[in-house]
Amino acid sequence: QVQLVESGGGLVQAGGSLRLSCAASINIFSINAMGWYRQAPGKQRELVAVITRGGNTNYINSVKGRFTISRDNAKNTVYLQMNSLEREDTAVYYCNAQNSIGNMYWGQGTQVTVSS
Repeated sequence: QVQLVESGGGLVQAGGSLRLSCAASINIFSINAMGWYRQAPGKQRELVAVITRGGNTNYINSVKGRFTISRDNAKNTVYLQMNSLEREDTAVYYCNAQNSIGNMYWGQGTQVTVSS
């Protein structure tokens, strides 16, 4: 069982920045991939960014060039640096971990609200 705890959400003006953190209860080097999803009101949850055990990253088009996912294996923590935030980025952001046999684990979510 993997426990994930997110932090760093909040209210920010458009154009501002936030950094989300996701602390895992186990050594994240043993996890195949970790990612950030988000769910806006009335919309489906979508994958925003993912980072593999090998350090490869991938992003949805709408955040490319603005968001950066990274990991600190020594701290068992994954980050999502969000710059140039837009109103459309408003959502609950969830941390996700997937192990080698496909089990997925979720954090409780953290709210990000971008005001105009």
